Amino acid sequence: MPKMKTHRGAKKRIKVTGTGKFVVKKPGKSHILTKKTRKRKNRLKKDTVITSTLEKHLKGLLPYGVGR
Repeated sequence: MPKMKTHRGAKKRIKVTGTGKFVVKKPGKSHILTKKTRKRKNRLKKDTVITSTLEKHLKGLLPYGVGR
């Protein structure tokens, strides 16, 4: 049986931590920043951990834990 292919878009956007959690950037920090408050923009800087409901889907996209 051939190897599974890694989803290239997911590989570029998602990192896998040492404990196996998926970390992504928060959306909404690229444009239309003038109407957003400084507090809101600062919160958007931080990475966020993916919820457990999406983890199964991401494990299919990243079968070999790309990004470790």
